[in-house]
Amino acid sequence: LNKVIPYKLSDIGEGIREVVILEWYVKPGDKVAQFDSICEVKSDKASVTITSRYDGTVTKLHYETDDVAFVGQPLLDIDTEENDETSKDEDVIEPEPSGDLTNKTSGIGGVKTLATPAVRRLATENNLNLADIAGTGKDGRVLKEDVLRHIEGGSAPVPTPAPVAPAPQTHSMPPSAPHAPAPQTLKAAAPRAPPPAPAGQDRTVQLKGVTKAMVKAMTEALKIPHFGYGDEINMTQLVELRSRLKVVAEERGLKLSYMPFFIKAASLALTHYPVLNSSVDATCENLTYKAAHNIGVAMDTPEGLVVPCVKNVQGLSIFEVAAELNRLQSLGLAGKLGQADLSGVTFSLSNIGNIGGTYTKPVVMPPNVAIGAMGRIQVVPRFDENGEITKAHIINVSWSADHRIIDGATMARFSNLWKQYLEDPLSFVLDLK
Repeated sequence: LNKVIPYKLSDIGEGIREVVILEWYVKPGDKVAQFDSICEVKSDKASVTITSRYDGTVTKLHYETDDVAFVGQPLLDIDTEENDETSKDEDVIEPEPSGDLTNKTSGIGGVKTLATPAVRRLATENNLNLADIAGTGKDGRVLKEDVLRHIEGGSAPVPTPAPVAPAPQTHSMPPSAPHAPAPQTLKAAAPRAPPPAPAGQDRTVQLKGVTKAMVKAMTEALKIPHFGYGDEINMTQLVELRSRLKVVAEERGLKLSYMPFFIKAASLALTHYPVLNSSVDATCENLTYKAAHNIGVAMDTPEGLVVPCVKNVQGLSIFEVAAELNRLQSLGLAGKLGQADLSGVTFSLSNIGNIGGTYTKPVVMPPNVAIGAMGRIQVVPRFDENGEITKAHIINVSWSADHRIIDGATMARFSNLWKQYLEDPLSFVLDLK
């Protein structure tokens, strides 16, 4: 017996109640099978792909692209042959798995190969690496046909290149013999009037996605009594060390910035001051000391500010931290950060110096109790131990802490230890595990 089932958006978790429809993979009249992708949505945390539980025919889409869909409401209707018990099931949402640099379906540089869960399952069943299969779908997405073609030993169709318009020909004149320029009468140029300012119109847009998430997060964060502390760090020795290690990192296929040093130094300092790596409940009655140093890194992406985290920094080397940062940055620029990459932050750092500025006032994100932000590196004169003026690379750090939990002395001691690791990079050797 055929039955039209309203396909509802199930609970994604993390307190998410709404998502934005990024792209539909089906339209009314299309046939779908179990595990086929239906659409891609984006919450305020990550992009996820919704897959089908049923075999049937799509009869109606309840939303257009860029519409906001709510948890518990129908996404689309499917005409399928199901019994009453099965029809009570809701949809399955699968976040794009982030994986590590050695993941079987990862491409070059750790960027995930685009493919639906059904295609991934087909590749896994045939012991294939998706990174070895040429995708013919949108943005290089590997389709089911691509996997079957690869199994049969065929090659992907080569798209016909668009005709290229011939470049305009330029005629070069042979150089003439030098001669004295003819005297000319120079006329003063008449002042040019500025162009009229365009008459614009006010427009109102709905807050959604990352922007709406920021409204909610900042509203909660500003209930915290913030305590601020700042200092300057002499990065001269670290600048020299990084310039040498940068070559080694490039040979390993990694981009080495200063951020891995900041992150690892913070982790070593958190070992001595674990209260800064804690979380507090909403009523501020219970404090949980976090064993893992999951350090969030604020990133400016095309979709807005996101804070993915490098997990378990206490057990990573600086090169491993750099590799994970490279992976997160690649996914962030592509808008493909998974929910696992954005959750579990216990302590945060922000490098506002990548854009500009020296000082800032970072906002503590509950349930965390501390956050730091670095400005740009400036080359300025400083006195050395002999009283001589030398060139120094200086960076300023601004810390914010939940003053209900963290006192000024603890914040200052933590900052001083973090500063010691950066100003004398060899001190890393003593405490690295």
